[in-house]
Amino acid sequence: MRTDNIFYQIFKTLPEVLFELLEQEVPLAKYTFSSLQLKELSRTIDGVFIPEDKNYPIYFIEVQFQKDDFFYYRLLTEIFIYLGQYKPAQPWQAVVLWGKRSLEKPIAIEYQPLKAQNLLQIIYLDELKPEQTESVGLGIIELVVTPEAAAVEKVEQLVTTAKKTITDNSLQREIIELIEKIVIYKFPKKSNQELESMFGLAEWKQTQFYQDVKAEGNLEGKLETIPGLLSLGLSPEQIAKVLEISLETVQKVINELPQSREN
Repeated sequence: MRTDNIFYQIFKTLPEVLFELLEQEVPLAKYTFSSLQLKELSRTIDGVFIPEDKNYPIYFIEVQFQKDDFFYYRLLTEIFIYLGQYKPAQPWQAVVLWGKRSLEKPIAIEYQPLKAQNLLQIIYLDELKPEQTESVGLGIIELVVTPEAAAVEKVEQLVTTAKKTITDNSLQREIIELIEKIVIYKFPKKSNQELESMFGLAEWKQTQFYQDVKAEGNLEGKLETIPGLLSLGLSPEQIAKVLEISLETVQKVINELPQSREN
């Protein structure tokens, strides 16, 4: 599942969910969640909560659903480059959301003081407390890591809660679409008919968002086959024709493959 995209949309729609995860009161300062370019690394730091009031801290958010031995080195390097580049002159805190504890490698000794000083907060999404997930925002996050067998009941509960507790019709629709999107990403191999039967998707599948997500899912599946087709000796032009996608898209994937894979 495309967790980065999902969590970006969750925090964009419900920024207060960060403070629910941290078990803190939602601050009075208004926060904006965005991505910012790091010039020195030629890359983007995806999750930054920036307050309008500089007396409040900046929060750097990272979601991690796979093992990465150098994760903390990369994350903290990006943060310190950001601080040097933007010079925000205000407090900060890094928040890491691991899909589950077993994915994490122990923090290197050189970064342990940051955790001791509460500059690095670590949350394991599969260990959220039941009382935490009663809110819609945290319930949506929990849905991401909910086993498939329990997803139907969780979705029904979330949709019902959203309709009862959120009076802003526009925000209510955004939240329900987030729930729908997680469902579609969570069950990529299910047909439209199966999803409709499981979750009552009859009204959802008419939306443009549903069509876009399904199209994106189909494209991802095709892109994953490119290295294999390349290893069989097919040219980029042949791969584009077989998969019915543009030659430019195929070439972009090939260019991003490790050098050993191309030879």
